[in-house]
Amino acid sequence: MREREKAPITIEEGFKDMAKDSGSTATGAAAFKLGPLPGVPREVQASFVLWLIAVAAGVFETALAIIEALSGDLGLDTTGVIVGVGIRLIIFAAAIYVASRMRLGKNWARFVLAIGLGVIGTLSIVIGPVSWLAEGHSVGEFFADAGTMTLLFASSRAAHLLAVLAALVLMFLPAANNYFRRA
Repeated sequence: MREREKAPITIEEGFKDMAKDSGSTATGAAAFKLGPLPGVPREVQASFVLWLIAVAAGVFETALAIIEALSGDLGLDTTGVIVGVGIRLIIFAAAIYVASRMRLGKNWARFVLAIGLGVIGTLSIVIGPVSWLAEGHSVGEFFADAGTMTLLFASSRAAHLLAVLAALVLMFLPAANNYFRRA
């Protein structure tokens, strides 16, 4: 039985308690602040932003795929579209969460991003175009036959891939390595 009732704590106080209990100097909520976090190297900050850009590109690509599917051009059923979107939303949410942990100095998050999105995700982005080119098609042929939706999708994919590759490099630069060692 409690001797006296305590006043309710604020959300901010609760996050501070969680940070203290977990041994962290920053809170989970701090990882989502738009500005730079104190003590986080620019390289890690930039990597975090690039991961968010990659997710945004993935969301845009998903929206384009939904538009194409709903237009009936792809011959997909509604269930397939819903399942595909659901899987993508789970991946996007997980990517944002893991990137936020990386920004807070969690080394495990850096390796999850590197392997999960950096390797597996990159392969999923490039396997289609590389296979198409390997079949004997050319880049010129692609541009000659591409419609607006295809060009939008390809542009988004290119931005997506560049963001992932740049985020990967930034996560493993010397300043970032030192940050993850200290955290």
